[in-house]
Amino acid sequence: MSRTILTDVRHCWSNSRSPNDHTAYKEVRPMTIAFLGLGAMGQHMALNLLKSGQTVHVWNRSPQPVQSLVQQGAKAASAPAECGIADVVFSMLADDDATRAVLVDGGVLDAMAPGSIHVNMATVSVAFAREMAALHLAHGIGYVAAPVLGRVDVAAAGKLNILAGGTDELVDRVQPLLNLMGQKTWRFGTAPEQANAVKLACNLTLACAIEAMGEGSALAGAHGIPAADFIELITSTLFAGAPVYKGYGGMIAEERYSPAGFKLSLGQKDVRLAVEAGRDQGLSLAFGDALQTVLKEAVDQGDAELDLAALGKNATRRGRTT
Repeated sequence: MSRTILTDVRHCWSNSRSPNDHTAYKEVRPMTIAFLGLGAMGQHMALNLLKSGQTVHVWNRSPQPVQSLVQQGAKAASAPAECGIADVVFSMLADDDATRAVLVDGGVLDAMAPGSIHVNMATVSVAFAREMAALHLAHGIGYVAAPVLGRVDVAAAGKLNILAGGTDELVDRVQPLLNLMGQKTWRFGTAPEQANAVKLACNLTLACAIEAMGEGSALAGAHGIPAADFIELITSTLFAGAPVYKGYGGMIAEERYSPAGFKLSLGQKDVRLAVEAGRDQGLSLAFGDALQTVLKEAVDQGDAELDLAALGKNATRRGRTT
C-alpha cells in the first residue's frame, strides 16, 4: 500500500493560485486515508474525502455508517488498528475517553508508521490534547488538532470552519484534505491544544447565546409575547446577520429540538471542559460555572438527547416551576 506523504504540498495546489491561500485548493496527491468515528458529523466528512477519489478506510463502532460508505467506495476496517496503515488518519470521536479507547487502547497509534499523521477533529479537553501530542511525538507520528465549527448540514456541504493547531509543516501537509471538508481553516498556534482551547471557547460562547435567547423568550412569553415574535425582533435588530441567533433562535421559537444536530449532553461536556481549561490557567469563568448548573438541570429533566437549543425549553420550564 502506498505511503505517499505530502512532503511537498505545492504539488497538491493548483498552479493558478498562491500557496499562501489555504482555502482554495481541492487537488490532492494520491495517498491512503482513514476515518475513525462516523457519527452525525463524521460520516459526512468521510464522504467528502471519499468524493475526492482517494482511498478511504473507515471504522465505526456501529456498522450502519460503515456499510453506507462502503457502498460509495470506502474500504471497511473490521478493527480500529486496521486504519493505522493509512498515511493520514482522521478521527471524529465523542470525547477524551472514546478517543483514548480507539486510538490508544484500540492499537491505532501502534499500527501507524513513523512520519504518518493523525488529525483529531473531535472536541477534546486541553489536558488530553497535550497528552496526545506527547504520545504521538514518542511514536514519531505527526499530530494535528482540527476541531470544527458547523452543524450536520454544514458538514454535508463541505463548508465547515476548521480550527487547526499544530506545526505549520504538519498542517500544510494535510491542508488539501482539510479543504475537502471545510470552507476555511483557521490556524491557532503550533501546539495542538491551542486549537482545542479555541473550540471550547467557541462552544462556551454558543451555549451562553442560546441560554440568553431562551431566557429572553421566556421573559417575553411570561408577558404574553410569542417567542417567535421576540426572536424575529432580536435577529432583525440587535443580532441581525448572526447565524447562531437566527438558527438556534428559530429552533427555540418553533420548539424544534429534535433531531439533535448538537446534543445538549455534548454541550454540557464542552462547557465543563471550557471551565476546566480556564481553571488550568487560573481563570474563573462565571458564565461557564452558571451554565454548568443550567445544563445539569436540563439533563436531569430528560433533555440530554435533545438539541442544545432545548436550553430554551428549559428556561421556559424553569419559569413555570418557580
